[in-house]
Amino acid sequence: MSAECSVLMAVSFVMRPLTMPRLLVFAFLAVVSSVFAAGQGKPEARSLLGKPLVPTPPSAEARATLEKHLAAARADYEKDPGNADSIIWLGRRLAYLGRYRDAIATFSEGVRMHPRDARMYRHRGHRYITVRELENAAADLSTAAELVAGKPDQVEPDGQPNARNIPTSTLNSNVYYHLALAHYLRGEFEPSLKAWRECERYSKNPDMLVATTHWLYMTLRRLDRVGEARQALEPISTDMEIIENGSYYRLLMVYKGVEKAVPLAESL
Repeated sequence: MSAECSVLMAVSFVMRPLTMPRLLVFAFLAVVSSVFAAGQGKPEARSLLGKPLVPTPPSAEARATLEKHLAAARADYEKDPGNADSIIWLGRRLAYLGRYRDAIATFSEGVRMHPRDARMYRHRGHRYITVRELENAAADLSTAAELVAGKPDQVEPDGQPNARNIPTSTLNSNVYYHLALAHYLRGEFEPSLKAWRECERYSKNPDMLVATTHWLYMTLRRLDRVGEARQALEPISTDMEIIENGSYYRLLMVYKGVEKAVPLAESL
């Protein structure tokens, strides 16, 4: 989910309560608004009202770069179609171009060839969230969680690097982050909370910590566990060095009472 969409959703929650049906509709809309738009092209998902959605097209310059990266990934894949890394990068590059169904098919081939590789389920689960197949997403990400259990964590390379070219997430943090998000969007807040707590364990840098804490706080508030929600904010300070998750950080400042909700919403 884009951080700006999360800001809008969370600020609305801070400013006025939402009933559960309205909350879940708002959450779904926020998740997909950064990747889908009404328009011409191949539909990749359907809106909550059943209308087909197509990916938001990148600029001509961005598309040229993305197509170049996809061509390189495809060339690597064609040299060794059974290589797990090649499968993953082909799927990721397809997804960056909005070809989510093709990416899911690629990761499905990876699952078939590498059924014990958690990364295949992690990435396919992520893209199932994108196209709003949340039951499939939760199933894949639960499998990924089982596969990473008890194993050393590993930094996950960025396909679209931040300004400092420093990866901020890991395999385990991404598995639990997206598992928790899938449960959250299904209204399954207890399982979501459990996954956010696991994600918190692997959130070792400020960027990952603020992203996880935002959703942890939101989940606890949905469960009406206000005291625990306040405790979740304690590790968040006003002097954290954030590389890419500035909007999540500003949201946490709202939750802590450091920043006001209305000016934050108006600044977007």
